[in-house]
Amino acid sequence: MLNGIPSILSPDLLKTLMEMGHGDELVLADANFPAASCARRLLRADGHPIPALLDGILTLMPLDQYVDQPVLLMEKVAGDHVATPIWATYGTIIAERAGADIEVGFVERFAFYERARAAYAIVATGERAQYGNVILKKGVIREN
Repeated sequence: MLNGIPSILSPDLLKTLMEMGHGDELVLADANFPAASCARRLLRADGHPIPALLDGILTLMPLDQYVDQPVLLMEKVAGDHVATPIWATYGTIIAERAGADIEVGFVERFAFYERARAAYAIVATGERAQYGNVILKKGVIREN
């Protein structure tokens, strides 16, 4: 263990976050997402919910300040009326960790899969909430 490092972040995930450069994308995939068939780099976080991982990641990783929407969610399929309370949970975490001015965008399901295939890495989680998938675009660290 190290001071200041959220314990939910595995050594492999920490290494991946360090390797990522400005503009690289990280996908937090729910338990239904085809992570293994989409990933260039697949990290396992089975059993962990996305909100806890998101909170830990945003403790360390800046979001891209040069794009309008550095956080993307999978848009609901037309006609699907399932509730998505997890989106509000994500909004709270993002506001607390990255700022209330962060705009969250939505991507159509199959376009989301294509974007995930191009992502730097996909983290397969145990999240069971429908439409729980998230794409994070890494920003730059600024000198104080």
